[in-house]
Amino acid sequence: MTTATRTVASADLDSPPPPAAPTPPKRAGRDPLRLVLRALVLLVVAVVMLVPLYLLLVNAFKDQQDILADPFGLSGGLTLDHLGAALQNPRFSIVKGYAITVLFVVLVNVFSVLLAGPAAYVIARSTKRLFRVLMVFFLAGTFIPSQVLVIPVVYVLKTLGLMGTIPGYVLFETTLTLPFSIFLYAGFIRTVPRDLDQAAALDGCGRIRTFWRIIFPLMRPAVATMVILNTFSVWNDFVNPQTILGPSSGLYTVTTGIYAAVGQYQTDYTVVFPTLLLAIAPLLVFFVIMQRHIISGLTAGSTKG
Repeated sequence: MTTATRTVASADLDSPPPPAAPTPPKRAGRDPLRLVLRALVLLVVAVVMLVPLYLLLVNAFKDQQDILADPFGLSGGLTLDHLGAALQNPRFSIVKGYAITVLFVVLVNVFSVLLAGPAAYVIARSTKRLFRVLMVFFLAGTFIPSQVLVIPVVYVLKTLGLMGTIPGYVLFETTLTLPFSIFLYAGFIRTVPRDLDQAAALDGCGRIRTFWRIIFPLMRPAVATMVILNTFSVWNDFVNPQTILGPSSGLYTVTTGIYAAVGQYQTDYTVVFPTLLLAIAPLLVFFVIMQRHIISGLTAGSTKG
């Protein structure tokens, strides 16, 4: 061994060992136990959500005896006869139910946008404490179940002569949509720069014109989200139309029409399940098409409250 080699070897022995590479921290999401627990929770939630839908789909094509004997099975076979009979039910026209429900959905969404949009703009742009209190007031309204308000609203509508009428029901449903609509719109408008308002004011626009011509077109994600949520709310509502409209008005939505198949002493499930399937089918298609707008609209105004 040469002198140079001995010198290098001696220098290597005298120098401190290089520091060990840091161990990357274990990610919480990669923990096998947490992954198993998360999968179990998702599985339980999926079962809870899918079992009623499975019962609806299976029993919509079965006879009454098969439904009562084996509601989960397919032993009796499936048939389309009951679905066709539900479409031609003389006690309830599903086509008329669709038309009335769509009418309510359109009217409620239009009035909700017309009322909640300007109100949210004023609240979002004002710095006064009064409007902050007003925002809290509207926010508190989102925690009140609509069923709690039904009885007082019935007395108010009777006093106004709107009980059992389309204007009375649309007025009530529109009122129910306002708290969350104003909350969502106000959060979104706060993310829009005030420079746009000032530029519009320099061009001679008033507050109303500034909102409808400048701010409102920018609110499309939030408006789309509220239209979707309001559509679900009005379409699926059963208690409010059953109470406010009532059987005497002759106005049936797709949900209250199902109640016509429920008798005092027995229930014809060969009418109930197919009518339920026909009632939710358009809403499922609507949700599949529009679901991405719900997430984008809800997160659009979440960066600034």
